[in-house]
Amino acid sequence: MAELHDLTALEQGELLHRCEISPGELAEHYLDRIARLDDVGAFVTVAEERISTCARELVVKPVGASPLWGVPTAIKDLNLTRGVRTTFGSAVYSDFVPDVSDNVTLSIEAAGMISLGKTNTPEFGSPCYTEPDVAPPAVTPWDRTRIAGGSSGGAAAAVAAGLVPVAQGSDGGGSIRIPASCCGLVGLKPTRGRISPSPMYGDAAGLATAGPIARSVRDAAAFLDVLAGRRTGDPFWAPEEQLPFLDACERPPGRLRIARFIEPLIAETAVDAECVAAWENASTLLAWLGHEIIDIPRPLPVEAVAVFETVWAVGTAMSVVNLAPDQRSQIRPLTRWLTERGEAVSGPEFGLALAELRRYAAATLEALAPYDAVLTPTLATPPPLVGAIRNDADPAADFQAQKEFTPWTSAWNVTGMPAISLPLHWTPSGLPVGVMLAARPAQESLLLSLSAQIEAAALWDHRLPPGW
Repeated sequence: MAELHDLTALEQGELLHRCEISPGELAEHYLDRIARLDDVGAFVTVAEERISTCARELVVKPVGASPLWGVPTAIKDLNLTRGVRTTFGSAVYSDFVPDVSDNVTLSIEAAGMISLGKTNTPEFGSPCYTEPDVAPPAVTPWDRTRIAGGSSGGAAAAVAAGLVPVAQGSDGGGSIRIPASCCGLVGLKPTRGRISPSPMYGDAAGLATAGPIARSVRDAAAFLDVLAGRRTGDPFWAPEEQLPFLDACERPPGRLRIARFIEPLIAETAVDAECVAAWENASTLLAWLGHEIIDIPRPLPVEAVAVFETVWAVGTAMSVVNLAPDQRSQIRPLTRWLTERGEAVSGPEFGLALAELRRYAAATLEALAPYDAVLTPTLATPPPLVGAIRNDADPAADFQAQKEFTPWTSAWNVTGMPAISLPLHWTPSGLPVGVMLAARPAQESLLLSLSAQIEAAALWDHRLPPGW
């Protein structure tokens, strides 16, 4: 007999709708699991007092409410949560409690979802692994010696271990899709401007966005419906959808032209045979489903990498610009190294880099315009061991290793295209390997329709990690 955590988020929402369980009872079920089973470094803070208050307030489901009303979730520790500790993955902010909530938090609360707490993230969300000073490393439940990825590693570990049914992540260079691949999950980076970054607007380049991490495509779509929307003052916005994204999962995508390439974009690196196999098998499945598969050359030139790195380093420097000298001494070696790179960039140089990045993005979008979607591996290897990428003694080597692990993901942050990692492959030893699809800007509905079609054919929901 299935237990509550065996059900999808939408199935749990249906139980709540039929009053077969209350929001408080469902939250207690997950709190018990967190207390017993969070050996994966998922949570930094569990907000028990806030949970009980929210559960008491959710008495009657409003007409027209989200199908995820009353369903538990979790918020990444980069996002502001009024009255709940928010560390940004840094020892500098280990005791920081914000007095405002950001748009992501407010959207989740407005939908009637209950956040159980804050999920683990690396310092300021920069690395592709989650090994902060404020919490244990986030690991994949499929092998607890290996990383959950980053920077939404805690969110993915929480969903994969059955500690929440869905969780919010954020993605500035792959930070939703990387942990989704490492943890055998669906991870969607929406179109630039689909989800408001209000009120902080800290990403001048427009690389980062919030997005859903889930076990199924439909759960991810329903959570995107919760998060999507713009607020007055947003610097970027996507066209508003006329129908819920969840509805897109019920529509056949039609016959699509799907481009594919496997040449790494941001680092010269070998691609693991299992990642190649995942990509090839996904291509075969897509062709079997009736889609046209076209091999294309790499759409983003190698010259774009240095420009992206300049923008990334300045973004890291912006995270620490207001820190006092004694606080700066507490930041991680990688953060310090990137900050020094960023602070060495002049204002005009940064402006030129932003403009150049926009031109590279435009050229890439033009090259991909003839295609409905584009297929690559998500990562170059299965999840590595904890500590294998991190290198405090040599941050430059650390950064290079991150690029070699994630040589495709950041391209779609540059272009602003929506992109999704799907859990389509497992190694013989049982490690998950994701495959990534991207679509034209503002085409999340098509991407979700295609992903739901793939999910129906691939049937990954029977796969559960050890300790589930």
